Amino acid sequence: MQKQKWLITGVSTGLGRAFAQAALAAGHTVVGTVRSEEDLRAFEGIEPGHAHGRILDVTDGDAVAGVIAEVEQSVGPLDVVVANAGYGLEGTFEETPLAEVRRQFEVNVFGAVSTLQAALPHMRRRRRGHLMAVTSMGGLMAVPGMSAYCGSKFALEGILEALGKEVAQFGIHVTAIEPGSFRTDWAGRSMTRAAQSIDDYDELFTPIREARQKASGNQLGNPAKAGEAVVHITSVDQPPAHLVLGSDALRLVAAARTAVDEDIRAWETLSRTTDFAEGAQL
Repeated sequence: MQKQKWLITGVSTGLGRAFAQAALAAGHTVVGTVRSEEDLRAFEGIEPGHAHGRILDVTDGDAVAGVIAEVEQSVGPLDVVVANAGYGLEGTFEETPLAEVRRQFEVNVFGAVSTLQAALPHMRRRRRGHLMAVTSMGGLMAVPGMSAYCGSKFALEGILEALGKEVAQFGIHVTAIEPGSFRTDWAGRSMTRAAQSIDDYDELFTPIREARQKASGNQLGNPAKAGEAVVHITSVDQPPAHLVLGSDALRLVAAARTAVDEDIRAWETLSRTTDFAEGAQL
């Protein structure tokens, strides 16, 4: 495999760290973004000379553009960019403050968008590259108590799908990475939780929240294997537009897509009644 230069946002912990470690193990050079000097030193210590840390807040679009421009000059042309930085916001729709919803989108959507937009001109000029972003199985299906999180990931899915169709002509690949439940701290201390304030939701949501907290650290998914899978798709001629990771994600996403198909079929007749009888006027 040809050695590549990667940039991955959010490599301090979790899947971002796993992706970086897998890429480094494959012999690639990785620039990883973190939020503190301590995390920077820890990341660069994984493989000195090949692991390069940068402190970055992905919600600062100017800083994102500056870091990527600097990396292109100092480390070299980027072959793979993974917009991984993000977090989970748990809470029923009615109980989640609008400010928290905005913050969720600021990080999960606009942080990823600024990262990919900053990298794209360089790849377009070279007529090659691979842009990825971590969405979630929650970008293809939704569960109670995660409306803001799933909304942010659904939004990112749409952006990535359209982007892939725009840049295929330039030899640039775009992949949405859709993990299921992996053994990281995503559902533990890394998750933001809106306060439960409306008793009417307790019967539905309290067991869901408790089960998620209990499962944290015991999830089915192996982050190291997720890293290997992501590295693998950068070595194939036609990488997927969607990479679902984990058997739980496969099951839940398939069920959600089946439910959508069933609605389409059940209401097809009504859907057709909204056309003009005389058809389109060309």
